[in-house]
Amino acid sequence: MGSERRSERIQVLVAEQAARRGVRVGVVDVCTAAVAALPVGGAGLSAMSPAAPSHPLCSTDDISEQLEELQLTLGEGPCVDAFRHGSAVLTPDLLTRELQDRWTVFADAALEAGARAVFALPLQMGAISLGVLDLYAQVPVRLDAEELADALAFADLATLVLLDARINETGGPRDGPVEDLGAYRAEIDQASGVLTVQLGVGIEEAFVRLRGHAFAQGRRLADVAADVVARRLRFSPDTEPDQTDEKT
Repeated sequence: MGSERRSERIQVLVAEQAARRGVRVGVVDVCTAAVAALPVGGAGLSAMSPAAPSHPLCSTDDISEQLEELQLTLGEGPCVDAFRHGSAVLTPDLLTRELQDRWTVFADAALEAGARAVFALPLQMGAISLGVLDLYAQVPVRLDAEELADALAFADLATLVLLDARINETGGPRDGPVEDLGAYRAEIDQASGVLTVQLGVGIEEAFVRLRGHAFAQGRRLADVAADVVARRLRFSPDTEPDQTDEKT
């Protein structure tokens, strides 16, 4: 199938998902359409940047939500590698020894969450890298050439949707709601900012400490961020993340 025809077909599938929700196209529609079109069980998408904390933007189910959280909290996994190297990371079976050695913590955690195969596709256009689209399956799966081309087309469209959202956020109000882009990212950014003051460190180190505490306590990154913002949780420069005092 030609690339233009494929792109048009993918756009139609995504537009149909948005029409069912009654809003303009968002990344959640790309994820939902990809799951319907490909031999996968779910999808998640995270915004990523080398200079700022990364954030999950959407997920289609509990497993994909856990996968996004795990990778951003642990700092390892196909999503992290795909963003770092700017190329797709295809893992048909997480039980292979190579992947167990490559992602010593993530592989076991992902299997426990219910994922067996994970495909991470970077969202990039030229020198611009915005994040990663993750697809997972509960059984070992290999994408054939046509399926992989479709998956990449979904990633390309997600990139355009994110770029459009960024332009609208800086240039004026959108025509419709953007329920999948807002509060989660803002609260983690705010929590990281709070920690820069509490710890006297830069924003990247603050996010590392936030992420480390979430992992050590077995909590979602968003929940820890909410506690920091609400002053229920305070970090100290001379304590490890799992020793931080929680305020009542």
